[in-house]
Amino acid sequence: MKGFKQEKKLLRMIYLLCLLLFIYLGFQSKPFDTLAIVMGVVLCFLIGYSHFVIRRYYPDGDKFILNFASILAVVSIAMLYRIDKSTSVKQLVWVTLGVIGYILVVAIIPEMSRFAKYKKVYMIATIVLMPMAFLYAKITGASAIGGAYNWISIGKFMIQPSEFGKITLVLYLAAAFSEYEDNGSIKDDVKQLIVPALVAGFSLIFLVAQADLGSALIFFGIIISLLYVATSKKLYVALSLGGATVGAILGYNLFAHVRERVMIWRNPWEYASGAGYQLVQSLYAISSGGLIGSGLGQGYVEYIPVNDSDFIYAAICEEFGVIFAVGLMIIYFLLFFRGIRSAYVTNDKFSQLAVVGFSTMIACQTLVIIGGIFGVIPLTGITLPILSYGGSSVLTIFFALGILQKVSEEA
Repeated sequence: MKGFKQEKKLLRMIYLLCLLLFIYLGFQSKPFDTLAIVMGVVLCFLIGYSHFVIRRYYPDGDKFILNFASILAVVSIAMLYRIDKSTSVKQLVWVTLGVIGYILVVAIIPEMSRFAKYKKVYMIATIVLMPMAFLYAKITGASAIGGAYNWISIGKFMIQPSEFGKITLVLYLAAAFSEYEDNGSIKDDVKQLIVPALVAGFSLIFLVAQADLGSALIFFGIIISLLYVATSKKLYVALSLGGATVGAILGYNLFAHVRERVMIWRNPWEYASGAGYQLVQSLYAISSGGLIGSGLGQGYVEYIPVNDSDFIYAAICEEFGVIFAVGLMIIYFLLFFRGIRSAYVTNDKFSQLAVVGFSTMIACQTLVIIGGIFGVIPLTGITLPILSYGGSSVLTIFFALGILQKVSEEA
């Protein structure tokens, strides 16, 4: 009962945040922008109805996963509305589809444990998805976007197959590692782990071939986390880190844009008017916002490159302030925590490993992009979960959150 009251209280605060943001955005235009109010009301209805369905028909699951995701969705759509109204409307559509997918995962999937037997299906899907963008670029001669060949163009839509590949890889590794048995023999371990290692290596090789090293870093974080949780063998983690180090050195030597990003990371100010323009403008925006921000609509986010996806966090820092931005990081941490918590309350090994994989996916993606924006690590050009504009990313994140919700419901 206490958790239900806390959830209701948080839900009311989300409604308040949503309405205040969009009312404020409405007053930014003269005459008053009624579309902003429509967006706010639609978003409140979407959040309210989705929570009603989950709580009404599936009351035993985690009480806060959907709430935390809703906060991120509200901030994302409001910030995108301030940047570009048409992009915000598109993001609302993607979030709506993502929420529908979230509910369907909880409603349709009978039991997660039953899906462990589809290991070969997940493996085939991963093998098909991971080289897809690379082959598309080779066949069509598509140009690189941000230095990477990780997109497929279908009419007016751009699809990133590796986003969906993350889902299938997590499910495959969870199914494969759930069968692992520690017999104390290295030879026996090799027999059990060789196929998962080949599939994981296959995925990483094509990410490197596509020059999508940001996604490769996330995939590696997922792989090594699942490997350690499944086997508890530090030796295998050390070997994986050694292989990753070799791969990083090869990537640095093979790709000019990787060397450029490392060069910018080491001293962005020297290249402020050229290659380092993105990072420098991001740092300027963060510093100008200070602790409390310049106010929604009062900053100069138009000077931040790719401010609707890769650098939306910098735009949020400028107009909402660092304190608010740190609050969003805490929301991501809480999503990770609630996910890992679900792994502790279920006895099914496949479900446990799937939850760990999806939770790690969200955490790695968040840390990699925010680290790049603040200059802690080289820029990677990936999206921030839910906050950044992007259909493929939003859909996969909500699918992953739906799995976390489903496992918590079963437990």
